[in-house]
Amino acid sequence: MEVQKHTNSLKDETSPYLLRHAHNPVDWQPWGEEAIRRAEKEGKLLIVSIGYSACHWCHVMEQESFGDEEVAAAMNRNFISIKVDREERPDIDHYYMTAVRLMQQQGGWPLNVVALPDGRPIWGGTYFPKDMWVKNIIAISRFFKVNKEKTIEYAENIRHGIRQVLLIPKVDKPVPVSRFLTERAVNSWKEMFDMKYGGRLGRPKFPMPVTLDFLMFYGYNKKDWKILDYVRTTLIRMARGGIYDQIGGGFARYSTDEKWKIPHFEKMLYDNGQLLSLYSKGYQLFKNSEFKTVVYETVDFLVREMSDDTGAFYSSVDADSDGEEGKFYVWEKKELEEIIGKDFDLFSDYFNINPDGLWENGNYILLRGNDDETFARNKGLRLNILNAMISEWKSKLLKRRGSRVHPGLDDKSLTSWNALVIQGLTDAYKAFGDSEFLNMAEKTATFILNHLVTGTWKLYHSWKAGKCSVDGFMDDYAFTIQAFISLFEVSGNVVWLNHARCLSGYALKHFFDPEKKLYLFSGQPVTIGITDHFQNEDNVVPSANSVMAHNLHKLNFLLGRTEYLFMVKKMLDYVTPQFTKYPIAYDNWGSILVKLTEPYFEVAVVGENARSVLKELQSGYHPNVLWAPSETESRIPLLQNRYLNGETRIYVCREGVCQLPVVSVGEALDLLNNMDQKS
Repeated sequence: MEVQKHTNSLKDETSPYLLRHAHNPVDWQPWGEEAIRRAEKEGKLLIVSIGYSACHWCHVMEQESFGDEEVAAAMNRNFISIKVDREERPDIDHYYMTAVRLMQQQGGWPLNVVALPDGRPIWGGTYFPKDMWVKNIIAISRFFKVNKEKTIEYAENIRHGIRQVLLIPKVDKPVPVSRFLTERAVNSWKEMFDMKYGGRLGRPKFPMPVTLDFLMFYGYNKKDWKILDYVRTTLIRMARGGIYDQIGGGFARYSTDEKWKIPHFEKMLYDNGQLLSLYSKGYQLFKNSEFKTVVYETVDFLVREMSDDTGAFYSSVDADSDGEEGKFYVWEKKELEEIIGKDFDLFSDYFNINPDGLWENGNYILLRGNDDETFARNKGLRLNILNAMISEWKSKLLKRRGSRVHPGLDDKSLTSWNALVIQGLTDAYKAFGDSEFLNMAEKTATFILNHLVTGTWKLYHSWKAGKCSVDGFMDDYAFTIQAFISLFEVSGNVVWLNHARCLSGYALKHFFDPEKKLYLFSGQPVTIGITDHFQNEDNVVPSANSVMAHNLHKLNFLLGRTEYLFMVKKMLDYVTPQFTKYPIAYDNWGSILVKLTEPYFEVAVVGENARSVLKELQSGYHPNVLWAPSETESRIPLLQNRYLNGETRIYVCREGVCQLPVVSVGEALDLLNNMDQKS
């Protein structure tokens, strides 16, 4: 066993990111009261350094600075240094990120902040080269020692500014919810569409599944062909680009260029869970076989590289392996020729082993230019022959790649991100009817119930090797409730709906602010001066409040709780004034606006064949439908008194008012279409 020269207080943590720093010469402390008390006792400033396991520049700064004896000596002499995993503590990350932005600095990770001993920030930024880092922190320490009153005054001003940003002001004149609101916002938004490559114009390019999901819903509802073409183009370009792992499945976090070619190679669970949903829905709407391949390969990747036997999914896979970014994923031409053999010319045309695929240092990123049918036709091949060859190529390359040094794995499991995968798997089950997807979703949901939920319906945020840590945040509740409702919608198992109801009750009691009519993010007394906030803006992941609004909208119909619909409308008071100005920050809210202003339906399927009938109904794209199945008599309000022995009936309803039941899928779909057109 290797003897470590240095060991600090992070040695007992479970986060792989924190453990990575446990043998730095920096005397790192975990976030907590003990570090604050020590700083106050010794009269030292805090350094709060925030990052995450898959962050490339976090690792660079660790190697350059935090692993350096001289840098560590300067930090240990003048500061109490705290290391934070932003994925474990998004509340701390959000607070200090807000502070850095108020200081008019660029946000990002690693996030490095200097704060007073009580945690109030006074200076911050992201990555710093070694010499600049030491120069800055020494200057700040000296300034504090001779200008304590000025420093404290500045810190108090920053804290006041943070509170103003985080605690949303009251809306005096709400903007009414209307069709016009969404139309105006989307029409102005179109100017940012990259119609050639998909995504937003320019670079870098992030997948933004929340945005694409809303636009697909909106474009379908409005029959806006430009938007649908944009969504389809984006999905195709991403699936054929380097951002997608052409050999092993799964998406990297973003591409550094405008063509989706060069990925920032880290793979995040939250991206891939959401993209399962997006590509499944894309398949339902566009019937593109490439999208089906993406879903199946991404699930294979998640099972192969990011899951354990409990049903839990891990958080991320690093960009780096063997000390180099992307080394695990790229290929030299000579190695490819050796692996592929006689078919190399065809392979190189298919995966662009040419100037288009060339990256750096003679390495190639695998890309695709056409769909398989077009490629086969251009090469004079039968499609089934080409598909067999592609499968063999991928198998060979995956096997060879498996012998390389693997990227680092962040093997903690986060409740919210696991819930996003459950949602992705239920959407895949709808699209493809593959029972394996439903089985996996239920296994992961059972993992959450067994390991992360207490008897009082309190959730924990993080789990690793049998140990829970950190009380759950509002996004843990919102995403888990969403996942459990979706499991009920596809399975008819009322247990999942009951779990969703219980978690909703806990969240209402512990997180809901009756004055603001929104859910707080932490929802409990906050220590060490970190102000709680309302997570309202959607980003790469939807906000906790927008997801909860969708949940309440569904539970209103399922449980007959009309007060939930009232809550949704009050929550929207904070959104509608901002939606037309910056819709990309409120796109998941945009889907709620569409549900409230356009036709929205509840479909109850009741009878002994409900599951098979439901499976057929759900295979199409129906974003404006809430599903409620039952094979037996049910006490759920939407299903109550609808069971008839020996018959399976389908009720198509709108806002609780149902048409006469029908018995065939075709009749039900006709009813949906007719009611939609008449609205």
